[in-house]
Amino acid sequence: MAYYPHPKSCIYKLNSRIKMRPPRSVSRLEKQLFPIIGLLLTAFIAPSALPLLGMLFFGNLLKESTVTNRLANTASNALIDTITMLLGVTVGASTQADVFLTKDSILIFGLGAFSFIIATAGGVLVAKIMNWLSPKSNPINPMIGAAGVSAVPDSARVVQNLGLKNDPTNYLLMHAMAPNVSGVIGSAVAAGTLLSFLM
Repeated sequence: MAYYPHPKSCIYKLNSRIKMRPPRSVSRLEKQLFPIIGLLLTAFIAPSALPLLGMLFFGNLLKESTVTNRLANTASNALIDTITMLLGVTVGASTQADVFLTKDSILIFGLGAFSFIIATAGGVLVAKIMNWLSPKSNPINPMIGAAGVSAVPDSARVVQNLGLKNDPTNYLLMHAMAPNVSGVIGSAVAAGTLLSFLM
């Protein structure tokens, strides 16, 4: 008996095998201007998001300035590991089960999971529409839309692994990192804007 694959699975495999053009090379000046311009735009659009995005842009500037290599290495290794440990210990020690495991906290977890599902599905649909509208010489793999959530770099790695699973020569990591970082910036700006309305 012959096996006929489901049409939807065929469409998925065809879409996941779309190879995108290699990204263009970015100059050193562009890399240095990006955190500065991003910080200024954040200050004008959503000042409440400055603590989070300010640190993101500051770390980026430390790395790309090429004159603060020691500070960049410390911030990306020893400092972040120390802060992560301290945050984990303090949050874990101050969170009791009768306070943490409540209906409200479980509802928040459920809403968070639902928002990730909606963001992933919406990103794939938007990327699919962009692929339809883009010229044939510059196609867009719809799977990179799934990386538009603020889970850096895990969602981009998932897209990379799915692309390699269907085509071992299709590398999507750098393409997926663009919507991945954009998702972080966008969610921080949205949260800052929402906080400014609520406060």
